[in-house]
Amino acid sequence: MTAFNNLCTVGFLARFSYALARNPVLPLFALFLGAGPEAIGLAVGISTVTGILFKLPSGALSDVVGRRRTMLAGLVVFGLMPFAYLFITSYAALVVVRFLHGLATAIYGPVAMAVVADVAGARKGEMLSWFSSVGIIGTLLGAPIGGFILDVGHTGGPVLWQFRLVFALSAVTGLAALVLGLRTLGVQERVEEGLGLGERLRRFQEGIREVLSDKRIVATSSMEGVQNMTMGALEAFLPVYAVTVAGLTEFQAGLLWGSQIVVTMLSKPVMGRVSDAHGRRPLIVVGLVLCGASFATVPFMHGFWTLLAACLVFGLGEAFVTSSSAAMVADLCRERHFGSAMGAFGTIFDVGHASGPILGGLLVGWLGYQISFPAMAVVLFLAIPVFLRFVPNDKTS
Repeated sequence: MTAFNNLCTVGFLARFSYALARNPVLPLFALFLGAGPEAIGLAVGISTVTGILFKLPSGALSDVVGRRRTMLAGLVVFGLMPFAYLFITSYAALVVVRFLHGLATAIYGPVAMAVVADVAGARKGEMLSWFSSVGIIGTLLGAPIGGFILDVGHTGGPVLWQFRLVFALSAVTGLAALVLGLRTLGVQERVEEGLGLGERLRRFQEGIREVLSDKRIVATSSMEGVQNMTMGALEAFLPVYAVTVAGLTEFQAGLLWGSQIVVTMLSKPVMGRVSDAHGRRPLIVVGLVLCGASFATVPFMHGFWTLLAACLVFGLGEAFVTSSSAAMVADLCRERHFGSAMGAFGTIFDVGHASGPILGGLLVGWLGYQISFPAMAVVLFLAIPVFLRFVPNDKTS
């Protein structure tokens, strides 16, 4: 368990560092640089594009050259890239730095999950869920601390030195993750040494091809993708709906979103253990139903407590899905292709998360909340028979 604990500690520091430079600091910094709403959205979302492009190749590369080397490459980006924010003076430079900073999670994320799958044995659901929950804690802490630094001492909005202080703290924390990773991440590699470049390239391509051709892996990953579509839409539009339609305060809107995250974080390890004991498939199906039903009801709720109930159910449903889907992907693929599988999983995850706000924005602008949210929920319900069709029904799938 020492290796797993080290991995969780490094992951916590890395996620905390990344969250410091993301929300709410990133959109406010883009605004400070003169960006409009559309440009702010691009600055926030460009790192997701990085994940879509590089998670699958990064995971497959770790199968060929080794997990430790690939993880450390991601930690180098975590440790060094935040320093670039200190020299940004234009919006264009911010977009470039954000795209490159996205390489940190694109490289480290799927490879770290592959390492957890390597060491977890029959406890994949539980240990992947613990690893994810620790990362969520880092994200939860990073966001308010960054916002607090921007809020201190000025009534007219944050000034440049406050942004740079947040980015400096992000850099220091990222460096701590890198140093700790160098000292503690002694991963037992499962790759053959002495292979030539041609053979490594062949195995790299083979891993990607084998994973993407497995309909079970693609179907399981897609369940997390469609769930993340609604999660991304909820993240973008729940605060807007709560304040402008339901008449809640900004603080209450923040509580709604925070409660959903906390429920997910606390429930995932428990649900992961349940999936290890009783199977992944039933939990994924139940989770999709819970997420779809609660998401569809949001625009029909107008009070804080009813919206809170919907958010709590959505958070529980998310825990059902996410505690089981990554573990099922690991169950379904050959061990030497864990990296490729987690890379494909992460890519589909990012596609879903990125498409949610975009699709939600188009539908809400066209049809309003009370048609758009149920329509997106239907996608979750329609995904269930597809999943049941392609994924076998047994304990370890």
